[in-house]
Amino acid sequence: MSKGLPKQSEDFPGWYQEVVKQAGMAEHGSARGSQVIKPYGYALWENMQRALDDRFKATGHENLMFPLLIPYSVLAREEEHLEGFSAEVWTVTQGGGKELEEPLAIRPTSEATIWSAYSNWIQSYRDLPLLYNQWCNVMRYELRTRLFLRTSEFLWQEGHTAHATRDEAWEEALQMLEIYREVAEDILCVPVLAGRKSEAQRFPGADETFPIEGMMRDKRALQCGTSHFLGQNFSKAYDVKFLTDQGEQEYAWGTSWGWSTRMVGGTVMAHGDDKGLRLPPAVAPTQAVIVPIYKTDDERTRVLEVATKIKDGLVGNGVRVKVDDRDQHRPGFKFAEWELKGVPVRMELGPRDVEADHVVMVDRVTGEKRTVATDSAIADMASVLNAVQKALRDDATAFRDANTHEAATFDEVREGVAAEGGFWITPWCGDAQCEEKVSAETSASIRVLPLEREDPGGPCLVCGNPGTERATWAKAY
Repeated sequence: MSKGLPKQSEDFPGWYQEVVKQAGMAEHGSARGSQVIKPYGYALWENMQRALDDRFKATGHENLMFPLLIPYSVLAREEEHLEGFSAEVWTVTQGGGKELEEPLAIRPTSEATIWSAYSNWIQSYRDLPLLYNQWCNVMRYELRTRLFLRTSEFLWQEGHTAHATRDEAWEEALQMLEIYREVAEDILCVPVLAGRKSEAQRFPGADETFPIEGMMRDKRALQCGTSHFLGQNFSKAYDVKFLTDQGEQEYAWGTSWGWSTRMVGGTVMAHGDDKGLRLPPAVAPTQAVIVPIYKTDDERTRVLEVATKIKDGLVGNGVRVKVDDRDQHRPGFKFAEWELKGVPVRMELGPRDVEADHVVMVDRVTGEKRTVATDSAIADMASVLNAVQKALRDDATAFRDANTHEAATFDEVREGVAAEGGFWITPWCGDAQCEEKVSAETSASIRVLPLEREDPGGPCLVCGNPGTERATWAKAY
């Protein structure tokens, strides 16, 4: 199946595009910049979605739905927000064959329409907090597109909350950042750095943006999720006031936070190898596949009977399992296909295995084959999947740590980013001009600043003035 798959070390972008297509995850749509998410890719997204949604609801959030179309005048009321998204907004000017009286923006994000509604929903401190999230699609105009990572239309969740105090909103933003970190690391096995964005990198209209940043196998960074402390910027723009318990009028405090289908691509790029995908069992659409091996009809009947019993036992234990009983493909083809698709565990079952009451198990991370008693294969599958999950996280963490560097000078960063990639941690004075100089000359940007300011350990790498921040730089998607 992986014949023709480029090597990561020689052509990582080509490897990525090919493995996404060959694994049946997605393909380009008929409209420029669009994508078709196929069942295998969508199942991976559904498992991520479930992990997030369970955590949202456990922390008191409710799901709702807002319109796709936003009157342009509503979008324009928060000037910084509109300016930040102006180059990405798709606009509808006709409907029913007629020119519209007012253009409608297709949501690039929903702060504008949601805070416009909140102005009607919030009157008193008793109406707060509002803890809402929606699962939806958004559209952003993109010049250069790549499946899952950057497309004109994508799926995501966007949370939008309103609070009576600054402290409540601040705690909410950090709570959602922690949920994102937990899902990235514990469910997707992608180790991340959680922190703050520089002012230049903040979400338009936010007082503070908190990201999680992961490292992909080509040593580039990927912003995996973001949580924004909006302060009172949107409540002031949309006149969202409430009567406090002291009888005074005050503007509400807000947050927004989002995670998108780009993390399907992030999971591919954080774990894949030259043979294809390596999927964490927690989100893999198929956690185990049974490949029956036979030559005659009689062998087929006996082997499939046992394969079905194994499948039923695994399903009863909560395992997502398939029996690959396609007769049009030989076992070798099936082995390669499921390896390409990144299925965590493959089970091989032939006539001799049936007679001996055992199966051959192969995990995707090590590739090692083990002969295991049939009953043990069923009973121990949970621990096997846990071991694969841990192995993927350990491998990704070791890779991230091996490609994270400390630097004191601009020359070190300039040369290191060009030669090695990875994360580069340096002292920085906090000045936007120094940030711009590094980005202009290296194509690296500040990916994350610590949540709490740390001793920068020296002078700014650019100007030599006293450092005020400890910045992590990298080239990014």
